[in-house]
Amino acid sequence: MRTLYVQGDSLLHRLSPRLKLLLLAGASVALFVVSSLPLLGIMAVCSAGLYAMLGLSLRDSWQRLRPILLTIVIVALFTLLVDTPVQAATVLLRLTSLMLLAAAITATTGIGAFIDEITWLALPLERLGLMKASDIGLSVGLVIRFVPEVLLRYISIRDAHYARGLKPRPLTLAVPMIILTLRSADEIAAAIDARGLRGQK
Repeated sequence: MRTLYVQGDSLLHRLSPRLKLLLLAGASVALFVVSSLPLLGIMAVCSAGLYAMLGLSLRDSWQRLRPILLTIVIVALFTLLVDTPVQAATVLLRLTSLMLLAAAITATTGIGAFIDEITWLALPLERLGLMKASDIGLSVGLVIRFVPEVLLRYISIRDAHYARGLKPRPLTLAVPMIILTLRSADEIAAAIDARGLRGQK
């Protein structure tokens, strides 16, 4: 299976997962508090610099960021239609910075560390009797782990269309992707239950 994690020895790799998640939370708040375009531009450049520390090629970076980047561009264009150009630029810079920060942290933190930290953060909810912290950690870990698998599945379905001389369309791509993803989700859920990993009844 593919993974979002990138092997390396950068500063981000050496930071503790807990500190990285806290810094990401703080940066997210700062991004949505700041409204100055110059400051947001500086934050976007800094975020790009952190992501560049991963040492990925432009091609690999584009493949990783393309889906969410295209979504951000669409949101910014929609904002431009219903609001001012300044507001559209603000949305673009905020979301791009947040995307780059989240991608850098995801790429420098192993899935096991993510699950441990999310479980730790969810412990207050478990003490309140709302849910099992381990279930939340496992859910978040699975989402992060299978994002590249969903993207790979999309590419495979798209290439199969081209191989048959068919033009890929949103509906013909979405339907088999949804079916295959749900089938995988059922298989994973059955495997988790068979091993007794879920503590919540």
